[in-house]
Amino acid sequence: MTAPRMPRVEPVRVVVGVDTHKDAHVARAKDGLGRSLDEPRVFPATRKGYAQLLEWARSLGELDTVGIEGTGSYGAGLARYLAASGVTLLEVVRPNRQRRRRNGKSDPADADAAASAVLSGEASGTPKRGDGAVEAIRALRVARSTAVKARTQAINALKALLVTAPAELRERLEGELSSAHLVAACARLRPGRVTDPVSATKAALVSLARRYQDLTEEAQTLGTELDRLTELAAPKLRARYGVGPDVAAALLIAAGDNPERLRSEAAFSMLCGSSPVEASSGKVTRHRLNRAGDRQANAALYRVVLVRLRWHEPTKAYLARRVAEGKSKKEAIRCLKRYVAREVFRVLQEMKQAVADAEAA
Repeated sequence: MTAPRMPRVEPVRVVVGVDTHKDAHVARAKDGLGRSLDEPRVFPATRKGYAQLLEWARSLGELDTVGIEGTGSYGAGLARYLAASGVTLLEVVRPNRQRRRRNGKSDPADADAAASAVLSGEASGTPKRGDGAVEAIRALRVARSTAVKARTQAINALKALLVTAPAELRERLEGELSSAHLVAACARLRPGRVTDPVSATKAALVSLARRYQDLTEEAQTLGTELDRLTELAAPKLRARYGVGPDVAAALLIAAGDNPERLRSEAAFSMLCGSSPVEASSGKVTRHRLNRAGDRQANAALYRVVLVRLRWHEPTKAYLARRVAEGKSKKEAIRCLKRYVAREVFRVLQEMKQAVADAEAA
């Protein structure tokens, strides 16, 4: 007599949602039917904590997917660790404010919502990998942009201070025409001991001028490194008309180190905020500006279009044709941004294919 066959036990499918913070992450695990597998757990935001979270998730069954909120900020380290461990990741968008007001706000609730978003298919975006050349470009671009912003603040403060400076000092410097000449003249001032408004103003002008010069040198150094890295990472993108180091950096950062996460050129256009948005009503058929997406990438596309409208004859001819058809100049520029986004996506696809071929070889 043969023994009865035991029923086959399928492994539990584990889906984890993580609400990330600066010092600790809160995780919630569910099975494929949405049932909780354990109480919410808190793990430190360190490499040891990441390992503990992964060990805990795998102890509950077969780990399927982890949904992380904030993969571009507090969750970046966890996302990199889990990706290196071969875990499938999804980026979870923060719940809207209306839902939070209705359901309340807590870290376990946010982790639970993240896991539910993965199960329902609401969370479908693959996070940026952040472990290659594009991440290095992003770090340099952040430093350079803050240096440029601080430099602008310094020159604005210098000029504003000069407006209210004592008459003898203002008349001495007001003949300087360019900002560079004004900064150089202020940097050469010798305030001596600060005892009156004139010497105090001189000391302030010297400080602002030297700050401006230091920040200019810093921005130039970082710009040189950005130029070199973008040329190494994406030479074909840099070869496109109107694409300089800052524009290339912004577009590469939008795509990330894993551009294969972008499903189509339409998805990349939407990511850059250059996809058309229907704004028709009655007999009027039109599209309006898309205010969503990565605004830095959108601004980069706009700068490419402006350069081409000034120097690129085919682009100038396109604008003239669209205006003759009845479109406004702004609408034609939006169309051009869409075309540039398509062109950039094709370059990214070529880069991805080249990497795949190199790995296969």
